[in-house]
Amino acid sequence: METLSHEHQHPHVHETHPDIVKRLKRADGHLRSVIEMIEGGRSCLDVAQQLHAVERAIAQAKKALIHDHLDHCLEDAVGPLAPGSRSAIDEFREIARYL
Repeated sequence: METLSHEHQHPHVHETHPDIVKRLKRADGHLRSVIEMIEGGRSCLDVAQQLHAVERAIAQAKKALIHDHLDHCLEDAVGPLAPGSRSAIDEFREIARYL
């Protein structure tokens, strides 16, 4: 399922996207097993631990996507940056690590 945004009228794929897709597919598999655990009557502690793992996997995928955007899309949108502007982008990228 590929959708194109208004800003991008071409397929929008970066080098990191296959890794992000792998992370999300793993999270999807984990989530399916969590559903089975709930349906099977597993303990709340077991389910909570697995849900935590799913959340972490999705958060890591989101973080990778945001960093990819900062590294590629943002600079593509604003064009070449002067050295002073580059440091602002680098600082923004660093603080985004805490998302």
